[in-house]
Amino acid sequence: MQAIKRLKRRFIALAMVSLTILLAFIVTGMNIMNYNDVVSDADAKLDVLEQNVEKFQKWHENGDKRMGPKPEDFDYTNRPDEEFLFGKGGQGGPRMSMDEAEESRFFTVEVGEDGSVKQINVDRISAVKDEEAEKYAEEAIASGDDNGFVNEFRYSVIKDGSTKRVTFLDCGRVLESFRSFLRASIIMSLIGLALVFAVITFFAGRIIKPVAESYEKQKRFITDAGHEIKTPLAIIKANLDLMDMDVEEIENTTRSENTESLKGSLGDIGDQVDRLADLTNDLVYLSRMEEGNDLVMSELPLSDLIIETVSSFEALAKDNGKSIETDIEPMLTATGSTKELEKLVSILLENAIKYSDATESIRVTLKKDGRNNILELSNRTSDKQESESLTHVFERFYRTDESRNSATGGHGIGLSMASAIVSAHKGRIAARTTDGYDFIVTAVLPQ
Repeated sequence: MQAIKRLKRRFIALAMVSLTILLAFIVTGMNIMNYNDVVSDADAKLDVLEQNVEKFQKWHENGDKRMGPKPEDFDYTNRPDEEFLFGKGGQGGPRMSMDEAEESRFFTVEVGEDGSVKQINVDRISAVKDEEAEKYAEEAIASGDDNGFVNEFRYSVIKDGSTKRVTFLDCGRVLESFRSFLRASIIMSLIGLALVFAVITFFAGRIIKPVAESYEKQKRFITDAGHEIKTPLAIIKANLDLMDMDVEEIENTTRSENTESLKGSLGDIGDQVDRLADLTNDLVYLSRMEEGNDLVMSELPLSDLIIETVSSFEALAKDNGKSIETDIEPMLTATGSTKELEKLVSILLENAIKYSDATESIRVTLKKDGRNNILELSNRTSDKQESESLTHVFERFYRTDESRNSATGGHGIGLSMASAIVSAHKGRIAARTTDGYDFIVTAVLPQ
């Protein structure tokens, strides 16, 4: 059930991450386009205001607050356009209706080459005084940009001879509208994510039900088949032992080549029966470990456990012409199953002894890293390994072409069992190589 729960959690996580990325892309794109529209619209209005600022000032000096066209100031050849003011491009460029011009709140500041303010015009805005306008102009010029924002004002800097004229347009209302849209889009996205999370969580079990059923059937088949195979294997083994005894009696009375050949064949059959029995037991064990429900967890002295397990393998390593070096940090503890953690270390040591180069030693280290214990076994191999192949070494029956072959006596399931044990203890395991000839297995076990 733990594997199914992990699959369910991963499915929900993948779905939510995908949806979050998609919504983030959509919301970000919409708001970027919205902001660009705000800036483009403000710049177009500034363009028109800059080209007609002298007319506005002239009308104000004459005591006329209205922005409507004056016959002496405009020479229109196209009657439909006579209600518009135009920017740099003339009738083909930005334009603004008289109503828009009257609604626009703007002010201008002219600054000389020495930085002194020559003229300030705040007649078209009541919220800004001369002192504030001067500060805004200084900040805009200090930025070095021809366009930008100072607080809620979009500005444009134009050089006119020896002076610079900075025109500010009040964009407070459109910026607040932009921010309101931004907040609304984020809130609605979060609400949508919450609703989708609830729906996915509710239906996730049904979605992965076929996978869960297939997985359970596979596990049940392995377990049932393993138990069913054990009995005939035990019977075959017992009969082989009886036959071997009979052959020995016959050999004692009549020595012949036939009895010797028969005895050798019986030995080969017995070896293969033992190998099949071991494989069956390992498959059943792996299936049980992947379930992980029947493990008895308790606090145990991890450092002592590893030292004792390594000591029991020193004779085997010596028989194979190899040595084991240890660097075990003392007094480290972990919460887990003593039997299973012993098996974990045994599997890793057996693997290292089988596949290591006889000229190099096997190194076992244990150290503490925060709330985790880091167990690492490393050995050198005579055949070069590819880093890509090491990502598959914890899969069932996986073997690399050179070093993982049946001639060593294994059947490609040991590291899968090690991975299942570590997962049952809520840890992580990985294999890596630094130069292609060292094989390093790292298991992270929570305390």
